[in-house]
Amino acid sequence: MGYAGLADRDAIEAEGHWSDRDLPATMHAQLALTASRFPQRPAVTFQLESGPKAAAETLTWQQLLDRSCQAANLFRSLGVREGDVVAYMLPNCIEAVVTYLGGQIAGIVNPINPLLEPAQIAAILRETGAKVLVTMKSFPKSDVAQKAAAAVALAPGVTHVVEVDLHRYLTGIKKLIVPMIRPKNVAEHKARVMEFEKAVKKQPKTLQFADSGHDRVAAYFHTGGTTGMPKVVQHQYSGIIYNAWLGSRLLFTETDVLICPLPLFHVFATIVALGSSLGSGAQIVFPTPQGYRGAGVFDNFWKLIERHKVTFLITVPTAMSALMQRPVNADISTLKLAFCGSAPLPLELYRRFEEAAGVTICEGYGLTEATCLVSINPPEGEKKVGSIGITFPHTRVRIMGVDSHVECAPDEIGEICVASPGIYNGNTYTEADKNRDLFYAGDHHPAEYLRTGDLGRVDADGYLWITGRAKDLIIRGGHNIDPAEIEEALAGHEAVAFAGAIGQPDAHAGELPCAYVELVKGAKVTEAELLEFAKSRINERAAHPKYLEIMDELPKTAVGKIFKPDLRKRAITRVFDTALRDAGVDATVTDVTEDKKLGLVAHVSGSADRAAVAAVLSQFTTAWDMAA
Repeated sequence: MGYAGLADRDAIEAEGHWSDRDLPATMHAQLALTASRFPQRPAVTFQLESGPKAAAETLTWQQLLDRSCQAANLFRSLGVREGDVVAYMLPNCIEAVVTYLGGQIAGIVNPINPLLEPAQIAAILRETGAKVLVTMKSFPKSDVAQKAAAAVALAPGVTHVVEVDLHRYLTGIKKLIVPMIRPKNVAEHKARVMEFEKAVKKQPKTLQFADSGHDRVAAYFHTGGTTGMPKVVQHQYSGIIYNAWLGSRLLFTETDVLICPLPLFHVFATIVALGSSLGSGAQIVFPTPQGYRGAGVFDNFWKLIERHKVTFLITVPTAMSALMQRPVNADISTLKLAFCGSAPLPLELYRRFEEAAGVTICEGYGLTEATCLVSINPPEGEKKVGSIGITFPHTRVRIMGVDSHVECAPDEIGEICVASPGIYNGNTYTEADKNRDLFYAGDHHPAEYLRTGDLGRVDADGYLWITGRAKDLIIRGGHNIDPAEIEEALAGHEAVAFAGAIGQPDAHAGELPCAYVELVKGAKVTEAELLEFAKSRINERAAHPKYLEIMDELPKTAVGKIFKPDLRKRAITRVFDTALRDAGVDATVTDVTEDKKLGLVAHVSGSADRAAVAAVLSQFTTAWDMAA
């Protein structure tokens, strides 16, 4: 059965309750089932370099099962049991896939973003109680090993560090040179260090312990990471298997090939893309350790699709924008669909991509807290561009009033709340306090509908639309302004690639809307012109940006979302520095940090005393303090 609309969703659900479906209960059972069906078909492919003729390594499904069991056996030998944590901090590679699978077979796997700072990484390791960290062996032009060593020194619960050496993927002269220029030993901790490849190969290819006989927490994914204690989300086997089932039932077969240049510490790459591959038997390709960020990936991208005969593209708006600045210079006739997520897709970018690549784009919606997938613009049905489509089978959405907490009528904007097999009712986060007020009661459970924090609406046809973030609302003198209205207006300008709107501090109104813009490569436009353009398309005068700045590149997360905390810090620094200068106070903002209770805090230094600074900055609601 295809997936064309609500009738298809309802027909699938009519087959029976989700809990009655005959599906694998654990990751090992899922992987073993797929390997038994397609033992010699390609499962996962990785290439270190982006060239269309660069060396690539592929594991079949049987080989992936074998390697994952070996990894699980290794982790058990290092003291990991059910409930214990195997963390990994790796670029994309075969070993990252094997660790992700083997880690949740042996215990709980915890992917960590290698772009975080050591203190943030250590905070995650301590929060999850990780016993084992799988990371990179020191390698030229990479600081992952150094960060890992510094983090483990701050996380004494980590007893073993297992190092992956990317040297094995090198060929030619590079294979000879790297050992001579490799950074020296970086270990500054007490954990035992071992090599991944050697340790795994010593293990049997079948499990040496009994697989879990029940559903349990199998993965921890962190969100944020901008403070010392990021939130850690718990994922059960059942939610992970649900995503695998969706990929198999609605999207892929074993003949499909997915290309996924997204990082393997994120749910989009692991739970969604790799999960869909696990459920269906489709091959998944990971180009370069940094994915879309890898050297030459965008320049070679269409040729990589031709090389691997890719049928399905996993992408995000920022990557699509970069691809549209390059010609389609290869035979991409195998490409059938592109799945775009992580951030709203501007209408003009949607049209340009479909025209250039000749491929249908399906926008989807998911979030880490829901074990990802929630909805999709149906691949075989009506696609409402700008919407995030209809819910997947066995998933339901309610739109709840932000202030009234009453369910909204069709097309009325409220908070998007989700119930699905991916929701761990009442236990979304590892920290119990963070689960308070996170749920609405449903028909079957007092904590069934997860509050996403996203603002949206459901139209009369059942399509879901995101309109912004509840916590991103710009509150101007008590008046709520949705930043999405400003961003959509600016996105309509042909020179604008991306726009991010936030509230900047104001002594009188509390906040005023301001915007930051990234231009299309080669575009020429002034900030004044963009301000006038935005004002002409925003009906509400209160929402007109009071400030606009063009940046070379907007700060973004690893999966392409505009990272608004950095924009807020930038705005606070600018507004406070201007206010202090205009008042003749000799002080400036040195940095802005995030406090768990106070939110963003500006740290100020200079020759002026505290009283003089307070006379100026106490007019603002944003917290501040004198720098130490």
